[in-house]
Amino acid sequence: MTIYNFNLGIGWASSGVEYAQLYRAQIFRKLKQKAKFVFLDLITGDNIEHLTQNIGFVDDEIIWIYQYFSDIKIEPTSYTLTQLETSFSKVFDRVEKHEDYVRYIFDKDNLMITAYFAKKNKAVIERAEYASRGKLIRKDYYTHTKLFSEYYAPRDNRAYVYERRFFNQDESIAFEEIVDGKSAMFRFKDQVIYGKQGLIAYFLQSLNLTKDDTIILDRATNIGNTIFKYSSPAKLGVVVHAEHFNDNQTDAQNILWNNFYEYQFDQAKKVDFFITATIVQKKLLRYHFDQYTQHTPRIVAIPVGNLDKLQVPVKPRKQHALITASRLADEKHVDWLVSAVIKAKKIIPDITFDIYGRGGDEQKIRKIINDNGAQNDIKLMGHMNLTQIYQGYDAYISASTSEGFGLTLMEAVGSGLPMIGFDVRYGNQTFIHNEQNGYLITYDKTDDVTNTINKLADHIVKIFKKQELSDFQQQSYQIAQDYVVGDVQQKWDDLINEVLND
Repeated sequence: MTIYNFNLGIGWASSGVEYAQLYRAQIFRKLKQKAKFVFLDLITGDNIEHLTQNIGFVDDEIIWIYQYFSDIKIEPTSYTLTQLETSFSKVFDRVEKHEDYVRYIFDKDNLMITAYFAKKNKAVIERAEYASRGKLIRKDYYTHTKLFSEYYAPRDNRAYVYERRFFNQDESIAFEEIVDGKSAMFRFKDQVIYGKQGLIAYFLQSLNLTKDDTIILDRATNIGNTIFKYSSPAKLGVVVHAEHFNDNQTDAQNILWNNFYEYQFDQAKKVDFFITATIVQKKLLRYHFDQYTQHTPRIVAIPVGNLDKLQVPVKPRKQHALITASRLADEKHVDWLVSAVIKAKKIIPDITFDIYGRGGDEQKIRKIINDNGAQNDIKLMGHMNLTQIYQGYDAYISASTSEGFGLTLMEAVGSGLPMIGFDVRYGNQTFIHNEQNGYLITYDKTDDVTNTINKLADHIVKIFKKQELSDFQQQSYQIAQDYVVGDVQQKWDDLINEVLND
């Protein structure tokens, strides 16, 4: 039996979906359950192994659809400049060495080859770009050998890819992708496949799925229909990672599903199980199916994260030290937190605030910090493993207005942190018990932002003016007990056995 977990892409700053998959992978390893994590997006910026290994996946757990049909395995890049230079058919005239790349210039042929180092290993190169007469004509991508090449043609003063060739270890062609704008055709030795959906269908058929296999769908955008069509005879599960409906557009007669899940819900009769991250969402989703549909699917609540153990500080926590951890994206409202901390410092001057994570809002957040001269007290810490970091802080704060689960919330209570967040579904209400381990703040999206920031600031002051935080800390540890890995592992084991015995 194999469990295939389907996703689209992955990057250096992964979302909660990828971390949920990682936690699941760790559970499956403990259960000795064979599992594969399938990525369907075309990824050219980095070797996918560097991205999956960075978050914690094991190489043989990963399937990248574009590499699956080659005999080159998922592996870190090891291709060197010496290997590249050996592949040149002519001697270069000049070489320019830079921090992130090396450029070879062939003056007589009006050719330039630029070799780019891997982001985290400057001893190897991930790709080489070939430019003839100033025009990009080819890109080669490497692991220990050339994995694939892209071919470009100039049009309207831009370079457009028109073909990709994916290779085997002996440099023979595994398959080709012919590109025409947004259309693609995949050419194999024995057949031609039209479109990305066709490639996904071909991949699913090549898995030779049996009734003992299971597909878990984590993301379904543009692929749901194909997965549903070709998943049989395997069991099919869908993970609901976010809010599943639009509250404002739902009434007694009609519900507006989240468009990321609408297809899966409409096809619920073909789904063997849905997974929610919290019991509260499971109950609400069950109610919604009963109220608005004819479906009565199996719904189970399994946390998308788990804790190896509770993290107890070995030295005193830093007083009045706040932490948050998330993608720096609009919906996380970290800019509100920065403004709230700046306001709270007027009453508690020694407050510090460390922000972990990366994202598109980083420059906006940095500007607020700099404009208020708060660089010494509010710091952008980047992305890192926080397992041994949370317990050094005094409290955790979030301004997210919607969390399907909230992995960082779980990790924070697992380190005994008092919590501050909005009273919104589902993660905050799961991990923050008002007046017991922190504060749930009333949130109304129609409120003026200044008023919302003032509420956050008031509760920062409130938690740090509390005489003793130890009772909040102990309650956080108590909440975290339900997420220690053994309990979550048992839930997965029960589900797998239940589904297979249907």
